[in-house]
Amino acid sequence: MRGGAGLHGLGRRPRTPRRARGPPTRGTGRLTGRKALVTGGDSGIGAAVAIAFAREGADVAIVYLPAEEEDARDVERIITESGRTAALLPGDLTDPEFCAGVVDRAVDALGGLDILVNNAGKQIATESIEEITDEQLESTYQANILAMFRLVKASLKHLQPGSAIINTTSVQAYQPSPTLLDYASTKAAINNFTKGLAQQLAPRGIRVNAVAPGPIWTPLQPSGGQMPEQLPEFGQSVPLGRAGQPTELAPAYVFLASPESSYVLGETLNVNGGSPTP
Repeated sequence: MRGGAGLHGLGRRPRTPRRARGPPTRGTGRLTGRKALVTGGDSGIGAAVAIAFAREGADVAIVYLPAEEEDARDVERIITESGRTAALLPGDLTDPEFCAGVVDRAVDALGGLDILVNNAGKQIATESIEEITDEQLESTYQANILAMFRLVKASLKHLQPGSAIINTTSVQAYQPSPTLLDYASTKAAINNFTKGLAQQLAPRGIRVNAVAPGPIWTPLQPSGGQMPEQLPEFGQSVPLGRAGQPTELAPAYVFLASPESSYVLGETLNVNGGSPTP
């Protein structure tokens, strides 16, 4: 799939504001020596998570489309300035062959794999279901849920007991917007996938969890992820009255990747400004 609107980690977008690049504080070594693969790691939530992991002591590989090389290089610089190894893995996650091979490339670059963060996704707002083309529908499912299946399958030969898989879902899984039918339905599927996979992999000592962001300011939103007329009020309906920043999500991923969450699996951790969820 080529670059296009409404792609998070999967297409050409406005550059991420500097304030969204990474957590403002130094880490405390909670991920020292760990090896992580983060999809959509060139901007937004993925970039914030990759940088947070590095500041907690992890080496990090990020997956992104080749069109996002400039942003990816920025993230690489911050990871290396944190004293950790960064690996850049450009490619298209809607390509099954790329999914099958990119995990091995990450392992080769980092010397192992302990953490998989399935974060990249596609979101394009449409007024009605009649406007969702077959191409959009299929590419949204390929990017948002089928790629997760493929990456997990490719990772399992490398993940040892104590490893963690973290999937990015969304408040849209519970409160679907009428303009995001295809996107929201994939996020509901991710919730279900996370809970089932957590039970399957628990006997192997691999913990599976998810983070469900609420309205977060990322390049996804102004590049087709929201209807233009909705952008001025984006996020203002949550109890906190504002959209969140990617840096406000990163600590949730750090927690789920660290030994601090050793008894947490099959959980969906909501970071959404106070919106009630089931």
